[in-house]
Amino acid sequence: MRVTFLGTAGALPSIERAPSAVLLEREGDRLLFDCGEGTQRQMMRYRTGFSIDAICISHLHGDHILGIPGLLQTMDFNGRSAPLQVIAPPGGQPAIEELIGVGGFRPSFPLELSTAAAGRPAIEAEGYSVIPVRTDHRGGPSVGYLLRESSRLGRFDRAAAEALGVPPGPLFGQLHQGESVELEDGQVIHSEEVVGPSRSGRQVLYTGDSRPVGTVDEASGAVDLMIHDATFTEADAARAETTGHSTAAQAAMDAVANDARRLALVHLSSRYGGDSSGVLAEARAAAPDVTVLAPADGETVEIPYRADDHV
Repeated sequence: MRVTFLGTAGALPSIERAPSAVLLEREGDRLLFDCGEGTQRQMMRYRTGFSIDAICISHLHGDHILGIPGLLQTMDFNGRSAPLQVIAPPGGQPAIEELIGVGGFRPSFPLELSTAAAGRPAIEAEGYSVIPVRTDHRGGPSVGYLLRESSRLGRFDRAAAEALGVPPGPLFGQLHQGESVELEDGQVIHSEEVVGPSRSGRQVLYTGDSRPVGTVDEASGAVDLMIHDATFTEADAARAETTGHSTAAQAAMDAVANDARRLALVHLSSRYGGDSSGVLAEARAAAPDVTVLAPADGETVEIPYRADDHV
């Protein structure tokens, strides 16, 4: 699994940072979270290609949606035939439909529009789901998105199986899938004798623009990467509150609340002149046990299975 940060700017883009867009790739599936102006150019610049399966929109502000018409029209020009899922924030489907149809455009490929509902999966695919989560931003409804992989099988202890007399081959697979097997001598071996407990999948949480979100799901377990609005530093905390954004310290506290292993600070205000050292220092001080980064546009972050949980 990997995340490419296509756009990390606040409301105003800069030369270094484009409007919001984050591409997540998981075993061939490619999901785009928000699609600010110029996202298709960022895709060309950073060689990600235009092939995506879904666009998940957090809210309707222009710096998160104005790249949609151009991207879809380019897909059409390139002969796309595969369906594209577009998920709008609550109440936002009519506006997204109108935006897509600007200038009378209608894509020749199937477009599957739906509306996000917090807590109800917006995408359910093989091995993972994408669940909208409640966020708090001014100017209309907003959601974040939690990608949660399904639990994986526990580790298979080959040495233990062989010690019990199980011959290598198909019986190993049956045991790993949770079945009991009978050996030629009549002995029955149960799966739990040779297979460890199931292992949690990876999780990525994208907040979009938001005030602090707190714990988004008490049952979700650790988040491997949290991508959080960090528009301001604490020096501008009052501005963050009135505009519906978070400070870097607030993002860090949300990371702690969600047991995040890594925190990516995005939507950085242009008022800091492209210098991310202030937001980084603030977040790291507030969450010293979390790995904090302020990714540049084009930066890619790999999300491996946890170090103690390899296949």
